[in-house]
Amino acid sequence: MSRTDVRFPSGDAQCAAWLYTPTATHSDARAPVVVMGHGLGGVKEMRLDAYAERFTAAGYACLAFDYRHFGASSGEPRQLLSIGKQLADWRAAVAFARALDEVDNHRIILWGSSFGGGLVIDVAASDPGISAVISQCPFTNGFASALASDPFSSARVALRAGADVLAAALRRSPVRVALAGPPRSAALMTAPDAESGYRALADLAPAFRNEVTARFGLALPGYFPGRRARKVRCPIYFAICSTDTVAPAHATRRHAARAPLGEIGDYPFGHFDIYLGQPFETAVGDYVAFLHRHVPPP
Repeated sequence: MSRTDVRFPSGDAQCAAWLYTPTATHSDARAPVVVMGHGLGGVKEMRLDAYAERFTAAGYACLAFDYRHFGASSGEPRQLLSIGKQLADWRAAVAFARALDEVDNHRIILWGSSFGGGLVIDVAASDPGISAVISQCPFTNGFASALASDPFSSARVALRAGADVLAAALRRSPVRVALAGPPRSAALMTAPDAESGYRALADLAPAFRNEVTARFGLALPGYFPGRRARKVRCPIYFAICSTDTVAPAHATRRHAARAPLGEIGDYPFGHFDIYLGQPFETAVGDYVAFLHRHVPPP
């Protein structure tokens, strides 16, 4: 396989991405392409390469990208997380993939994890040209995730979010909160396994910053991408972690059951376990099998 650094425009910025292409065969047929994005504040170095390498070895091209304002992508202020902007980044990535000559741009697959796992549901629901979706430990219900959060931490985040909204109105520097932190801290994820689990991924990305503009804390509880699952007309695989402390499994199962061509994989792991070790091996094998059934490579 080969990996190339590429960039594509999204809004007023450029998204940085890796384009993986499988080794050419004697056939002239081109490989379907898996468009890949991470979760809450994540960047592509946090194991997207591991998944992409497995998909490419199985015969697929992959486009793994960083959202605007994060990682190697441009966009100011840094660490700004906007649901609308990230949905636009997904659509820009799909448009870029459809314009590539070296892939089968009529067969586009979406792979998203955590918050990205919710975004891909939203994107696929409005794009009938998507061939398949894999949604890993997805954020599907903002209210359920808010209820699972520590109330003390939520209150601290809300105070900073209000200060950040005021700072933006006054054109001052953003106020930020941590993405993951210890229990009762001013962080978006404070479950007992959150900080250590996120840190295990962050250690793989030297440029990663464990912070985000605090205003996002006000938008998070009101986002329900799982409600759009019933409008996804292509095959969609929901990888649900049964002991998930960030995206509660019961809410995801309820939404996944409404997807017309939905398939559910239950994994006895936590939210961050599925990226590494044996949980990763188990899940990625199931993803490849799902893709081979529904969008077989040449």
